[in-house]
Amino acid sequence: MKKFLIGLVSLIVIAFVGLQIADKVVKGGEDYYVQITTDGERIDEKDSSGNPYVDYKYSLPGYDKNGEKKVLNFNASKDRPLRREAFLKVTWNEKKGVTSYEEVTQKQLPKKAAEKLGF
Repeated sequence: MKKFLIGLVSLIVIAFVGLQIADKVVKGGEDYYVQITTDGERIDEKDSSGNPYVDYKYSLPGYDKNGEKKVLNFNASKDRPLRREAFLKVTWNEKKGVTSYEEVTQKQLPKKAAEKLGF
């Protein structure tokens, strides 16, 4: 009976750790929170067909849920800059850099990240 319980507990722990790792792989990295404080650097480019498009390049400090800082470099492919004072949840991957971002409200910021951002 003891061996069965030990095996069951071990299986649960391994499954939990595996799910945590899988979650990071699926999400593509770690989440950081930034506040847009500039209009970004406008970059006018052309695609492979010669059609013009605009990117805005940003380099901003981001904070994870524990308040750890990382400078994040990313582009926004829009015809206008990102909205100033907006909060973004940015997914950062060690190999790929920033893989995605989405706007969040101030209430959605983790406490330590919000403190580092001045709130």
